[in-house]
Amino acid sequence: MTVSPEHLLIAPILIPFFAGALMLLYGDERQRKARLVLSFGSAVALLLVAWELLARATQSPLAEGGAMGFYLLGDWAAPFGIVLVLDRLSAMMLVLVAVLAIPALVYSLAGWQRQGQHFHALFQFLLMGLNGAFLTGDLFNLFVFFEVLLAASYGLLLHGSGAFRVRAGLHYIAVNLTASLMFLIGVSLIYGVTGTLNMAHLAGLIPTLPDAERPLLHAGAAILGLAFLVKAGMWPLSFWLPSAYMAASPPVAAIFAILTKVGVYAALRLSMLMFGPGAGPSVGMGAEVLMVGGMLTVFFGMLGVLGSQGLGRMAGHLVLISSGTVLGVIGFALADGGSAMLAGGLYYLVVSTLASSALFLLIEPMSREDGDIAAMLALTADAYGIEDPPEDEDAGVGLAIPGSLAMLSLCFGGCLLVLAGLPPLAGFVGKFAILSGLLAGTGLAVPWGWAWTFMALLLASGLATLIGLVRVGVQVFWTTEGAPQKVWALEVGPPAGLLILAAVMTIEADDIMRYMEATSHALHTPPVYTTGVNLAPRISDQPEEAE
Repeated sequence: MTVSPEHLLIAPILIPFFAGALMLLYGDERQRKARLVLSFGSAVALLLVAWELLARATQSPLAEGGAMGFYLLGDWAAPFGIVLVLDRLSAMMLVLVAVLAIPALVYSLAGWQRQGQHFHALFQFLLMGLNGAFLTGDLFNLFVFFEVLLAASYGLLLHGSGAFRVRAGLHYIAVNLTASLMFLIGVSLIYGVTGTLNMAHLAGLIPTLPDAERPLLHAGAAILGLAFLVKAGMWPLSFWLPSAYMAASPPVAAIFAILTKVGVYAALRLSMLMFGPGAGPSVGMGAEVLMVGGMLTVFFGMLGVLGSQGLGRMAGHLVLISSGTVLGVIGFALADGGSAMLAGGLYYLVVSTLASSALFLLIEPMSREDGDIAAMLALTADAYGIEDPPEDEDAGVGLAIPGSLAMLSLCFGGCLLVLAGLPPLAGFVGKFAILSGLLAGTGLAVPWGWAWTFMALLLASGLATLIGLVRVGVQVFWTTEGAPQKVWALEVGPPAGLLILAAVMTIEADDIMRYMEATSHALHTPPVYTTGVNLAPRISDQPEEAE
């Protein structure tokens, strides 16, 4: 039996939901292998489903609905019911989630998943919340999936022990609860003005909204945007992020690399739908905030990279540079309709997330040495709550020296090239596409001073990343005295796999950039989304097939 695209669309939510729920029944430590099988089975199934949805989104012609698929829960037509929407952007994010999940789970076998009983269940619920946030077409359900992924992330961040982790975790929880409150206030204001929370319906109502009600809509959108920007880590709302990511265990930090991109995704989706072309008097609202905020975030991240003494905190600031770059690109695209620039920004979003995740997985193996270097670069034992990953049957085979040191250095060098935007890897392709789109597409809507400032920050952030990471590499690989400690194969394989994907993105850059350009074009054409959602057919309305 062939599964229709409509039913396949809900699979990225249901697969981790049922896997996580089943794992809660396996409370005995002796049933740990059953949890492992469920967790890896779910992650592989998610990757297969996400890849199939990406293929279907790619094959659908843009003119016939923007490469979209729909799932109407309860068979209620939009805007009255809950709708899941698949387009090129959401399909890309689903694949990225699945790609990050598998290396993080493999790395957790090196002992980290044993530091808490419900690691795998929480991990699955996090995947469920991520996938739901990328698929939903309704603001309230976006809030629901945000809360699901945040609740799971609270448990994962506190996974293990240690006073530093607890402090950072409680700080993280307080900040995100405040952002959730702002989310609800913003959604309530928008609903009070428009009477709907369906994204497609909102996009259709905003151009015709009476002028007397428009300021209240803008106020609600601004508060809602603040909630997204807290989660995206935009300066000055990003003070919590470096410490929280530094405190997380390596597999948790690796999957956390995409959490800021959830806020970026929400800002991109709603800004282009509600305030993009065709929004009437509201067109371009928030563009200046995104441009200036993105540039300030990049600048703050640069200072953090140059000033960080530990690789964990440096990696957190590199996440901010990635997030700030994409937010700035969204601001320019919203203000000036820069489709080519947005395509480069989407490409950069994917490759920088892969490299950031790989770097988080390298921190602990690179920081395992004793002495001054460890004090300089390592996350403290207090941050992790353990001294070393336990050597058990799950930990894999220790790589012989000098093989482990060579593999670590190659992986670290790959992360450096991608995050600094140096050739020949995909980070250079992404930054080059952003810069070329900026030069080709900036018109009178954006002052050239802002464009040149963003360009300078983009280049300077690459130089700051190069200086910071080279300093770490020299201290770890060239000044280490004595034989390095043993590094498990399960600790080197996952980051190597992520960097291989970055290399594949470099080789297939032409095809991937065409996909990103089609995605950007669809985002700049809001009627493609709104018409598709509003005309999504109910099953009960379709004619029955003749027997």
